[in-house]
Amino acid sequence: MALRYVDELDVGGKRTFIRADLNVPLENGVITDTTRIEASLPTIRWALDHGAIVVLASHLGRPKGTANPTLSLRPVAESVAEFLQRQVMFADDCVGEAVERQIAGCGPGDVILLENLRFHPEEEKNDPGFARQLAALADVYVNDAFGAAHRAHASTEGMARLVPVKAAGLLMRREVEALSRITEAPERPLVAILGGAKVSDKIKVIEHLLGKVDALLVGGAMAYTFLRAQGHATGDSLVEDERLDVARAVLARAAEHKVALLLPSDHVVSTAIDGSAPARQVGLEIPDGTKGVDIGPDTVARYRAEIAKARTVFWNGPMGVFEVDAFSRGTMAIADALAASGGMTVVGGGDSIAALAKSGKCDAITHISTGGGAALEFLEGRKLPGLEVLRS
Repeated sequence: MALRYVDELDVGGKRTFIRADLNVPLENGVITDTTRIEASLPTIRWALDHGAIVVLASHLGRPKGTANPTLSLRPVAESVAEFLQRQVMFADDCVGEAVERQIAGCGPGDVILLENLRFHPEEEKNDPGFARQLAALADVYVNDAFGAAHRAHASTEGMARLVPVKAAGLLMRREVEALSRITEAPERPLVAILGGAKVSDKIKVIEHLLGKVDALLVGGAMAYTFLRAQGHATGDSLVEDERLDVARAVLARAAEHKVALLLPSDHVVSTAIDGSAPARQVGLEIPDGTKGVDIGPDTVARYRAEIAKARTVFWNGPMGVFEVDAFSRGTMAIADALAASGGMTVVGGGDSIAALAKSGKCDAITHISTGGGAALEFLEGRKLPGLEVLRS
């Protein structure tokens, strides 16, 4: 069954519960990146323009089922109000009689943001009773939290079963459409770039993409596990020794599918990954006593050439310790290559997005996914609970 989206609904005068992803970074109560708030605005604005009573809900951080004032959504309410240029009321809880009374006092065009859903342990447990309490606040349910769609929680799955009118939001539509263009009918060549720390974090998406991509470019610490599996020296670099057989199987499968699986051919190495020691370039073999911290210039040139040929590119995971300027050149080069590619480009994952922001190339990317884990599971071919419940 195809997904229904919010712009197909009649929300006039109805309590429209929008499960958004407002999980923004905070430092001393100040929001340091409003990307997720801004991504949620089109759905909120559409609902308000069509006369809805908007009940916003989200999680923030990992409070582990207890109320934590440092993870309150109150600063988010203030930020949403600034973007919308209208008052956003704030509820001190997300369920209960006081919240129900507060919402009952709202009219069309009003917005109320509920307190952090994860202040209640029942949220992540998908507790039926908690789901019923949330459902009692809604005439219409809209899930626009793609970043949480791979979690079967009370606000993303449980309550959706109890609200008769439900749909996906406009952000969810953008995410599904962009990622579906990679999995279903990509314009070729299709290139995937995967980085990050561990093969184990990406193995399922690698296996799924091997049957779809024309080239797979590997960087970050996960590349050292593949190189060790091929018998190359990796020095003191992070290697998952227990995954060497998995890495060999992936390399064999890539050859079987005639997929170009590219690994670094040179490296930037250091004795300290925090930048407290100098870096130097080495060839394919990493000397003992040093750690790989970035891809080298030869690797950058090879990867750039593949990206330049591509018509569709997906990137998840940095090429090295990009947070340290001396170790960021490889990751910045990948961002530049995507921006200049001229094809459809999709970037997902918190570190990749942070790197992209550091490069200043965000505006040149076709789609920046708000959900790293959800995007990977989507590309693995897995069904996301927060999406599947909307099809029923």
